Amino acid sequence: MGLPDKTPAKSNDADKRSIGQGVFSKCEGCAAVWTRERLIETWEVCPACGHHHRLSHNRWKHLLLDGGHLEAWATTLRTGDPLSFDDGKKYPDRIARARKSCDADEAIEVGRASIHGVDIAFGGFVFGFMGGSMGSVVGERIAVLFETARDQRLPVLLLHASGGARMQEGILSLMQMAKGVSARAHFREANLLFLSLCVHPTTGGVAASTALIGDINIAEPNALIGFAGPRVIENTLKTKLPPGFQRAEFLLDHGMVDRVVPRAQLKQTIHQLLVHFGGNAA
Repeated sequence: MGLPDKTPAKSNDADKRSIGQGVFSKCEGCAAVWTRERLIETWEVCPACGHHHRLSHNRWKHLLLDGGHLEAWATTLRTGDPLSFDDGKKYPDRIARARKSCDADEAIEVGRASIHGVDIAFGGFVFGFMGGSMGSVVGERIAVLFETARDQRLPVLLLHASGGARMQEGILSLMQMAKGVSARAHFREANLLFLSLCVHPTTGGVAASTALIGDINIAEPNALIGFAGPRVIENTLKTKLPPGFQRAEFLLDHGMVDRVVPRAQLKQTIHQLLVHFGGNAA
């Protein structure tokens, strides 16, 4: 007598594992299970513990901008391959894959928008595009954001979500830190308001350039904000860091950010700031 065929059992196990896939999500904060519809309603914030899960760049636009509409600027800029970088996959291939996977042409979008009827210049990092990494196109678009906003007398809202500078462009990527800070400095001379919004994560060269030099710096709850990560710092300094180090609340207590605002309250809070300051810097 032959051995029993176990193929159907394996198939049943696979079917069981697939049940609910894409229908339910487990909270990364408290492990509560919610339907996808419920989390969509709450903008990916856990109703039980308030943990803020990552939000796509398109969802961010719909959360913050009237009608989710952005009149995009600098759309013709394209990334080159200055180092012919190849780490097993060529850099242009990684760019093409990122464009296809996240429905964006680069790691930031900039343009004109409005929040409750108040016109603004908006920039939003796209974390799904190579971790929101900052290369030459990202730096140039940030410069365009500040320069065009100055010309059109618009306040700037820049949403940061990035792992830092893009290694595939080497020193050209690091140069974008200075470019962004310089563009912000010229914008400051026009006495217009710059609101910086930092969400999880805002790290590396992005954190060390435009992220924390807003007239008002806003952060989401528990967002990781800093240059080097906590583990890197602990290993380098051979010391134990204090609880909550580099999280939004820690930065608020130490004067690095001005407000920590839950996601559902962000649009109203930003609108109030725009109205209060009239688009002018404090």
